[in-house]
Amino acid sequence: MIEKQASILLLEDGSEYPGRSFGADVSVSGEVVFNTGMVGYNESLTDPSYKGQILVFTYPLIGNYGVPSGRVVGGLHQGFESEKIQVSGLIVSDYSFESSHWQSVKSLADWCKDEGIPAVTGIDTRALTQRLREKGTMLGKIICKDEPEFYDPNKDNLVKKVSIPEPVVYNKKGKKKILVIDCGVKHSIIRSLTKRDCCVLRVPCDHDFFGYEFSGVIISNGPGDPKMCLGTIESVRRCLSNEIPIFGICLGNQLLALAAGADTYKLKYGHRGQNQPCQEIGTKRCHVTSQNHGYAVMTESLPDKWTPWFRNINDGTNEGILHKEKPFFSIQFHPEHSPGPVDTEHLFDRFLKIVKK
Repeated sequence: MIEKQASILLLEDGSEYPGRSFGADVSVSGEVVFNTGMVGYNESLTDPSYKGQILVFTYPLIGNYGVPSGRVVGGLHQGFESEKIQVSGLIVSDYSFESSHWQSVKSLADWCKDEGIPAVTGIDTRALTQRLREKGTMLGKIICKDEPEFYDPNKDNLVKKVSIPEPVVYNKKGKKKILVIDCGVKHSIIRSLTKRDCCVLRVPCDHDFFGYEFSGVIISNGPGDPKMCLGTIESVRRCLSNEIPIFGICLGNQLLALAAGADTYKLKYGHRGQNQPCQEIGTKRCHVTSQNHGYAVMTESLPDKWTPWFRNINDGTNEGILHKEKPFFSIQFHPEHSPGPVDTEHLFDRFLKIVKK
């Protein structure tokens, strides 16, 4: 095996984790977070909700099935959740230098190099994850050559960085027109709508869309602190005033809550992976869900006529809200399940039934 350049992950508390580079030989800084999923690294790396973050995969073996072509079908990249890698850097325990899959066109290492993303292997990700769980999410930097300053992505409006610049329409012949506020929308959300015969109008996060024709609004997932999205929150408030059916997903759950008058807060280390158990409040039904977020809704801050809908079994945090009378609801997890289980895909059907009414 060719000798790889030494790299170091340095956390803001002074902890150092030496490893070997298998991606681009560049240094980066960002927020260090961990993902507990066993598979789905292609989808995770291209998820815009990871913007500004250095991602740690807790599953030890990464890279064993390579990377698909990401061919574009209907304006969407197949096998990916956006058009490029969104993470700032990647940390794994054991990178597989040999990969095999019938859809693979290149290795994970070559993909990272092509897109200028540093990736480090040979790090004890178990010890690193334990530190992040005990102390909470921390800033960190991958040092390959020069040493950058620590950078806190949550101080920036990351949604603006991942949202599209101009509106885009998918499946123009679809029977139901759904507007998606793009805060960093995963392509699988759009795919979930188009396969249900929806025409999807995807608009920038701060776009004035009230002159358009549409039957319902989806507020998408996205990165960072929801309180930075002032323009989007105001647009959601206008939708509430006009009683337009609303379905919020992930960041969309937080934005809907803020628009309704509730509050949000930063989690200690967030929920990232496809194995998060969520129970529907008032029932014993529990779903296994895919998640990627670092902020949550403060349940006790919900105003009158709003009620919590789901809660996380692991830590009791809010996983969804629901209006008692009007067609507004949102969830903190991902019903489009990419990567992850299909337990909650039926929520798209629930939303479209409300739209039809």
